[in-house]
Amino acid sequence: MKKDILLLKGNEAIAEAAIRAGADAYFGYPITPQSEVLEYLMLEKPEERTGMVVLQAESELAAINMVFGAASAGRKVITSSSSPGVSLYQEGISYIAGAELPCVIVNIVRGGPGLGTIQPSQADYFQSTKGGGHGDYHLLVLAPASVQEMADFVKLGFELAFKYRNPVMILSDGLIGQIMEKVELFEQVDRATEFDQSWVTTGKTPDRERNIITSLNLQSVMQEKHNFKLQAKYKKMQSEVRFEEIECEDAEYLMVAYGSSARVCQKTVQLARDKGIKAGLLRPITLYPYPSGKLNEMADRVKGMLSVEMSAGQMVEDVRLAVNGKIPVEHYGRFGGMVHSPREVLEALEEKIVKK
Repeated sequence: MKKDILLLKGNEAIAEAAIRAGADAYFGYPITPQSEVLEYLMLEKPEERTGMVVLQAESELAAINMVFGAASAGRKVITSSSSPGVSLYQEGISYIAGAELPCVIVNIVRGGPGLGTIQPSQADYFQSTKGGGHGDYHLLVLAPASVQEMADFVKLGFELAFKYRNPVMILSDGLIGQIMEKVELFEQVDRATEFDQSWVTTGKTPDRERNIITSLNLQSVMQEKHNFKLQAKYKKMQSEVRFEEIECEDAEYLMVAYGSSARVCQKTVQLARDKGIKAGLLRPITLYPYPSGKLNEMADRVKGMLSVEMSAGQMVEDVRLAVNGKIPVEHYGRFGGMVHSPREVLEALEEKIVKK
C-alpha cells in the first residue's frame, strides 16, 4: 500500500497507524478523550484489512490482562485509555514489565485527580516515567507533539517494545488526541506469520522445553537476580534518548516542555525573540529515558531554565536533577484541564527567569 496523506484526529492517527504497523490485536475500553481510537478501529474493520483482532473488553482490568495474554504469545498488541483508565492498568503493566513482554500502551491524558475533566493535562508524568505500578520497573515513554508523531510513534513503539521486550507508553493528551492535522502515513506492514518463538508461550517443542512466562518468583535470591537483569536492560535503554532543539544555538534562556506544552512554547520562543530575549526550547521526545545529559550540557551555556507543563510541576524535578544546581530552574504550569497561552508562558519566563 502506498503512502497516504490524510486529515486525521490524533486518536484516529493512533488507530490507523496500529493497523498499518501490522498489529495483531487491540484491546481497550472507552473513556474520553481517547474513545475515537476504539471507534475508528471498529469502523475500519481491520480484521478484513489485515486480520487484526479488535475487542472492547468489559473493563480496563480485563483489557490490560488481554494485552498480557497476547504479548505472551509474542504478538504485536496495543491498548489505549485515558488517565483514570490507565490507573486501573497499573497492576497489569507491572506484571507485563516484570514478565518482560512487548506491547504498546497509549495514554491520552485528561485533567485530574480523580475523574477530573475530559480536558487535556500532563499530570500523569510521574505515573508514566517513575513506574506507576508496584516494584522497580520502567516503561519506555514517547511523548508526541503532533498528530504526525501520534502515527509515527506507534510504529516506533512496536520496534522498541520488541527490541527490549518491554512495554512502551505513548504519553499524549486530550489536545493532541482531538486536534486534526495532515498526516503522512507509512506503508502497510504485513502482520508477522513467522517470528522469534524462543521465548513465547508456544508449549514444548522438539528442541526445547515449554516456556513459562510469569512475574512471580517466591525465592528472594532469584527475584533479586531478575531485578538485576531488568536494571541492566534499563541501562541499555538510555541509548534511545530522543529530543528536539528549537533556537537553542544562541539561547540565553531555555524552556523545557513536551507534547502540547512544547507546541505552545514554540510560539513563545518567537514572541521572546521579538522582544530581544534569546529564548530557546528543548523538547524531550523520550520522557524515559530522559535527555538529562543534554540538559546538563546546556546548563553550562544558558542563564536559567523554565519547565513548562500542564501540571502542578512534575517534569521540573527531572530538569533540576539534570542541571544539578548549576543554574536556576523554575516551573510554570496550568492544570486541571487548562492550557497555557504563549504570552502567559512568556510572562512567566520573564518574571521567573529573565528578571532574576
